[in-house]
Amino acid sequence: MAQTEDGWQLEANAPELYERYMVPAIARLWAADLVERAAPKPRERVLDVACGTGIVARLAAAAMGTGHVVGLDINEGMLAVARSRSAGAGLHIEWHKASALDLPFPDSSFDLILCQLGLQFFPDQPRALREMIRVLVPKGRLALSVFTAIERTPVTNALADALDRYVGPTASAIKRSEHSLSDPVHLHELAAGAGFREVMIEQVTQIIRFDSAQQYVHFQLSATPLASLVDRMANVQRSALEKNIVRDVIAALASVSEEGFTSPQEVHVVRARK
Repeated sequence: MAQTEDGWQLEANAPELYERYMVPAIARLWAADLVERAAPKPRERVLDVACGTGIVARLAAAAMGTGHVVGLDINEGMLAVARSRSAGAGLHIEWHKASALDLPFPDSSFDLILCQLGLQFFPDQPRALREMIRVLVPKGRLALSVFTAIERTPVTNALADALDRYVGPTASAIKRSEHSLSDPVHLHELAAGAGFREVMIEQVTQIIRFDSAQQYVHFQLSATPLASLVDRMANVQRSALEKNIVRDVIAALASVSEEGFTSPQEVHVVRARK
């Protein structure tokens, strides 16, 4: 794991694990919702900022049929997975390694900018939004999402509490940072302050599902930046930690059913125009 200026980084095989496990269970749900709300049109030019392994860009390209889709991320490991998943799929997507704080495109390059669950990690959010509005055409559209308060996603809240309990009082900092833009008033101020107009913010809830609480915890500790907390632990120590966290998460949620392990998850979806 490595922290860089954009904050949320994965190395080694974690990007592939993220694509394999976290995208189907969580990221694809939100990607489909964001693309549907943004409604990219055929022949539009679309930029997916902080694209990760590319699920938003792929769904946008599929929805458009024709057009120009660009995915941008600062993490080469994530981009490598994105390239491999789009190759041979008949999707015309360009992938760029660059920072959201310094987009490598001329002014007025895109009709639509998408950013799924990434803005909260940027070290200079106003600058990132100013860069987004710069590369949009006049009346161009922005659609982005960020998580609401951690308490609104019970499974994440339970996981964070358990990490602090068993690993240390700041162990959940990475996970809690996902929810650092939970105030809709502040979020509106950020977008409007960058020059966006017609700013609308909606609260949207999805139900995330895993086969079991054990699966959820294991994936979180292996396919997200939380892996940095356990990657040097001995197998016995890690196994004991996972068992303790699983027990506490189950006790906090009590949501085990025939459908597996479920939890509501909530985001703010921001839509605006240049």
